[in-house]
Amino acid sequence: MLLPLSNPSSSPEPQIKKPKTPPDFQRKYSFKSLKAFLAAHYPSFNQPRICLFLSIFFIQILLLVALRSVPLSFHPSRHHFPSPFIAPHRHHLNATISTTTTTASATTASTVKEESSCEFGRIFVYDLPSALNKELVTDCDELNPWSSSCAALSNDGFGPVATGISSVVPENLAPAWYWTDQFVTEILVHNRILNHKCRTKDPNNATAFYIPFYVGLAVGKFLWLKNSSAKERDFHCEMMLKWVQDQPYFQRNEGWDHFLTMGRISWDFRRSKDEDWGSSCIYKPGMRNITRLLIERNPWDYFDVGVPYPTGFHPRSDNDIVQWQDFVRNRNRKNLFCFAGAKRSKIKNDFRGLLLNHCRNESDSCRVVDCAGSKCSNGTSTILEAFLDSAFCLQPRGDSFTRRSIFDCMIAGSIPVLFWNRSAYYQYEWFLPAEPQSYSVFIDRNAVKNGTISIRTVLESYSEDEIRRMREKVIEFIPKFVYARPQEGLETTKDAFDVAVDGVFRRFKEQEQPGYRWSAGPPIASGGMVVQGPSFWLGMAAMDFSASYLASWVSRKWAMVVTFV
Repeated sequence: MLLPLSNPSSSPEPQIKKPKTPPDFQRKYSFKSLKAFLAAHYPSFNQPRICLFLSIFFIQILLLVALRSVPLSFHPSRHHFPSPFIAPHRHHLNATISTTTTTASATTASTVKEESSCEFGRIFVYDLPSALNKELVTDCDELNPWSSSCAALSNDGFGPVATGISSVVPENLAPAWYWTDQFVTEILVHNRILNHKCRTKDPNNATAFYIPFYVGLAVGKFLWLKNSSAKERDFHCEMMLKWVQDQPYFQRNEGWDHFLTMGRISWDFRRSKDEDWGSSCIYKPGMRNITRLLIERNPWDYFDVGVPYPTGFHPRSDNDIVQWQDFVRNRNRKNLFCFAGAKRSKIKNDFRGLLLNHCRNESDSCRVVDCAGSKCSNGTSTILEAFLDSAFCLQPRGDSFTRRSIFDCMIAGSIPVLFWNRSAYYQYEWFLPAEPQSYSVFIDRNAVKNGTISIRTVLESYSEDEIRRMREKVIEFIPKFVYARPQEGLETTKDAFDVAVDGVFRRFKEQEQPGYRWSAGPPIASGGMVVQGPSFWLGMAAMDFSASYLASWVSRKWAMVVTFV
């Protein structure tokens, strides 16, 4: 190599070859130099606890990078969600879209029950104090500050029979329809799990433990009361956790093999401060390792699992599924698209109000169902009829990121048009097709707002064959969207309950893999960001932190740093 000249004007000296430094020597002394540099400029680097924390942190990063490149069995599939998409213009789609009459079976291999034994294990259902479930249903008159909830909770949670719906659906399928409330999954799942073929009454034989706590009903009665206290909203959750944590089977595994259903959206249970909305149930230390089934999950929380909202269709048999699929497949759809919703006047630049106006301006291709007031409450078939008559249905976010209407739309064989990734793609991985574009359309909401995209133009660019394929994919997955009426389930078809329980069993099986719990299970991908589950941070407990406090703190912080997509 060339040595620097001491005097630029002097003549160059003969080149002298410098002896090559052994690689080990270089690494050794370069590290010392780096360490000395850091110690000089960052005095805290001399503190052993800081070094220990940084070491644990960087080891986790290295493991994460290494494991992401290896197809290990305990990593779930990660789907690439679509970017805002404008379909290239294709030939025009006529206002009336018809399909060829075909007959197909109700299910694919993924939704057919196997007659095998309980390969993943058995479920034990706790017998909780009645104040945590049965009494809440018995006191149904007190669950809503404005009206009684008794009708909504009748018929084992399915609600009143849907009268007058035979004018919209086949007459022989009308008895399978109910006016089901969207917040009753706790009751539906509890009744089904009591009759599950893999239920055991001996906890020593169980691989999964179900906690039949009606937490959504418990907190729902306080959500709309201005004078309700944080203590009231947390009372039932704290009672449940105290009871469950005293059970030897919970203590044995610290809750990792326990799960429950929370019948509202995740944010109703994530109160950070006493004066804020909802309960703080999810942030309680005892909830840290419990898997939670919710109609809307926090995509950055490993223990939240999104399950479908209950719809009004509750098939009584496999044949009900087949008949309904044939009915929606052969439906003559008069409208290109539709929108059912109400604007929120108190919300600035309300997107639903924009869609209502957009639809009214395209009245020759879009059907509007204005849900102002109580026009779209349980007891009307207007929305179902609109979905049945439309090729596409617009699905903006609701009061939260998700809305029941997405499933009402797909049950009717209509193709959902989404504007937020978190409305479906980040929510229901166990229940939806792996490729979002195979069953849905995603449109950039900002482009709609600024007028650079016409929803009608985008939807008209799809050919009839493309629409037929997308609709067929939606129809194929209908069994996974519904909660069947029989408490023992359908004959061979897996419904939403079966898919959810199978997923829980698989998850608990995966958790037995060496190192799985230490890393909090697999990281969760969101765009270009990877967020570890809560137990990733428990390595920091080597410092003077309480592990339970730390997990709660991290969970709270991630909830506040959510990127709205």
